[in-house]
Amino acid sequence: MPITDEVRDEFFGRPWVAVLSVAADDGRPPLTVPVFYGYENGLITFFTGTQGRKARKTKLIKRAGQVSVCVQRAEMPYRTITAECTVVAADRAPAVEQVLGVIGRYVPEADARGFAEAETAAPSGTFVLFTARPDRWLSMGFDD
Repeated sequence: MPITDEVRDEFFGRPWVAVLSVAADDGRPPLTVPVFYGYENGLITFFTGTQGRKARKTKLIKRAGQVSVCVQRAEMPYRTITAECTVVAADRAPAVEQVLGVIGRYVPEADARGFAEAETAAPSGTFVLFTARPDRWLSMGFDD
């Protein structure tokens, strides 16, 4: 049974670690990686290229223009929700508050602020805050 928009939004709005998938290149399978994410006003935000490191997924996301983001509850009652998304923004110089909107869901406030300030203080070109708009939702759960 499909879940309601309200149940979906509440579940997806929790700070699960998401699994992000993006089409790969050179005949390789899709790249699938865990990410911290934010979910607000129907949009998903996540970042790549932290600490000045180049991230393969940055190039792949920009090329594909679309990603899938899956979150799950791994204990009973099990639930999985996947958003198939179009990437609508790639911000290489996000504001501290934008980065806090993601990292602040996962780590203590002081640590989150330190991370956000460090990543935004001197943009390296590798740190990118992506915004994705869900176009289609897929869900499965034992409590549906």
